Amino acid sequence: MDERAFYTDQPATKPAQLNCPYCRTVDTYELRWMIRKKKDRIPPGGDERDRARFQKAQSYMVLLDDKAACKNLRCRKRFDISGVKTMAYL
Repeated sequence: MDERAFYTDQPATKPAQLNCPYCRTVDTYELRWMIRKKKDRIPPGGDERDRARFQKAQSYMVLLDDKAACKNLRCRKRFDISGVKTMAYL
Protein backbone atom coordinates (compact mmCIF):
# COMPACT_ATOMS: atom_id res chain seq x y z
CA MET A 1 0.00 0.00 0.00
CA ASP A 2 1.28 3.46 -0.88
CA GLU A 3 2.12 5.73 2.04
CA ARG A 4 0.10 8.60 0.51
CA ALA A 5 -3.07 6.59 1.23
CA PHE A 6 -2.49 7.20 4.97
CA TYR A 7 -2.85 11.00 4.67
CA THR A 8 -5.27 13.67 3.47
CA ASP A 9 -3.54 16.58 1.72
CA GLN A 10 -4.63 20.16 2.26
CA PRO A 11 -2.85 23.29 0.94
CA ALA A 12 -2.34 26.24 3.29
CA THR A 13 -0.49 29.56 3.43
CA LYS A 14 1.30 30.81 6.51
CA PRO A 15 3.13 34.10 7.07
CA ALA A 16 6.88 34.22 7.71
CA GLN A 17 9.27 37.11 8.39
CA LEU A 18 12.05 37.00 5.80
CA ASN A 19 14.77 39.46 4.87
CA CYS A 20 16.06 40.00 1.37
CA PRO A 21 19.82 39.32 1.15
CA TYR A 22 20.21 41.94 -1.61
CA CYS A 23 18.52 45.04 -0.17
CA ARG A 24 18.31 43.82 3.47
CA THR A 25 14.64 44.77 3.93
CA VAL A 26 12.53 42.65 6.30
CA ASP A 27 8.96 41.87 5.30
CA THR A 28 6.23 39.31 5.83
CA TYR A 29 5.79 36.76 3.05
CA GLU A 30 2.97 34.25 2.59
CA LEU A 31 4.58 30.82 2.16
CA ARG A 32 2.70 27.87 0.67
CA TRP A 33 2.59 24.68 2.74
CA MET A 34 1.05 21.25 2.13
CA ILE A 35 -0.52 19.90 5.31
CA ARG A 36 -0.68 16.11 5.43
CA LYS A 37 -2.99 14.92 8.18
CA LYS A 38 -3.05 11.27 9.20
CA LYS A 39 -6.39 9.57 8.58
CA ASP A 40 -8.44 8.20 11.47
CA ARG A 41 -8.10 4.59 10.39
CA ILE A 42 -6.10 2.57 7.92
CA PRO A 43 -7.55 2.35 4.40
CA PRO A 44 -9.04 -1.04 3.49
CA GLY A 45 -6.79 -3.65 1.94
CA GLY A 46 -3.80 -3.26 4.28
CA ASP A 47 -1.77 -6.15 5.66
CA GLU A 48 0.29 -6.34 8.88
CA ARG A 49 3.23 -4.35 7.48
CA ASP A 50 0.85 -1.58 6.41
CA ARG A 51 -0.76 -1.53 9.85
CA ALA A 52 2.67 -1.17 11.49
CA ARG A 53 3.62 1.69 9.12
CA PHE A 54 0.25 3.38 9.78
CA GLN A 55 0.84 3.23 13.55
CA LYS A 56 4.19 5.03 13.14
CA ALA A 57 2.86 7.67 10.72
CA GLN A 58 2.44 11.26 11.98
CA SER A 59 0.77 14.39 10.62
CA TYR A 60 3.22 16.89 9.12
CA MET A 61 3.61 19.97 6.92
CA VAL A 62 5.87 20.34 3.85
CA LEU A 63 7.06 23.70 2.50
CA LEU A 64 6.23 24.03 -1.20
CA ASP A 65 8.01 27.34 -1.95
CA ASP A 66 11.78 27.47 -2.24
CA LYS A 67 12.14 31.06 -3.50
CA ALA A 68 10.43 34.38 -2.77
CA ALA A 69 10.38 37.68 -4.63
CA CYS A 70 11.41 40.76 -2.67
CA LYS A 71 8.51 43.10 -1.92
CA ASN A 72 10.70 46.20 -2.12
CA LEU A 73 9.76 47.98 -5.37
CA ARG A 74 13.37 48.97 -6.06
CA CYS A 75 14.76 45.47 -5.59
CA ARG A 76 12.19 42.84 -6.72
CA LYS A 77 14.88 40.13 -6.87
CA ARG A 78 14.11 36.49 -6.17
CA PHE A 79 15.97 34.92 -3.25
CA ASP A 80 16.15 31.49 -1.64
CA ILE A 81 14.08 30.96 1.47
CA SER A 82 16.43 30.12 4.31
CA GLY A 83 15.90 30.03 8.03
CA VAL A 84 12.53 28.30 7.64
CA LYS A 85 12.19 24.56 8.18
CA THR A 86 11.07 22.70 5.07
CA MET A 87 9.15 20.10 7.09
CA ALA A 88 7.40 20.35 10.45
CA TYR A 89 5.52 17.72 12.45
CA LEU A 90 2.11 18.71 13.81
